[in-house]
Amino acid sequence: MTVRVLYFASLKEALGTGAEHLELPSEVSTVGQLRDWLAGQGRAVLATAKNLRCAVNHDMVKLDATIKDGDEIAFFPPVTGG
Repeated sequence: MTVRVLYFASLKEALGTGAEHLELPSEVSTVGQLRDWLAGQGRAVLATAKNLRCAVNHDMVKLDATIKDGDEIAFFPPVTGG
């Protein structure tokens, strides 16, 4: 399965990229499994980020949300602004 992963705010800064296309192993089928797999692939900031927010195809989801081929998954920390 191939997905597009987006990173925002401090995650983007920490990882040095805002987006990437990834081929996922067959055992990755939820947002939480994707986060854990990414953390194991050198993106540990995803595992340690507090209050991490996630979206699949522009819809806010929880970590147990299912992902499928072609999905766009976004990870972002809570941000404030005025």
